[in-house]
Amino acid sequence: MPNIKSAKKRVLVTDKKNGLNRSTKSEIATAKKKFLLAVENKQVEEASKLFREVVSLLDAAARENVISKNCASRNQANLAKKLASLNA
Repeated sequence: MPNIKSAKKRVLVTDKKNGLNRSTKSEIATAKKKFLLAVENKQVEEASKLFREVVSLLDAAARENVISKNCASRNQANLAKKLASLNA
C-alpha cells in the first residue's frame, strides 16, 4: 500500500481506468460475437448493421487509447472481409 498521497491517487486512478478499459474491450468482444453469429447465419442486413456498430466501437476505443490504431484497423479489415464474403 502506498504511503505518499500522489501514489495513493495513482492507485485509485489506475483502478478506475482499468475498469473502464475492461468494460470497453468486453463491449467490443460482445459486438464482434453478435456480428460473427449474423454472418454465420447468413443474415446480410443484420450483419451490415452490426458491422457499422463494431467499427464505431473499435474507432472509439482506438481514439481513447484502449487499443492501438493498428489493432482497430486490423480487426475492421478482418470483419469487412467476412461481410464481403457474405455478400458475394
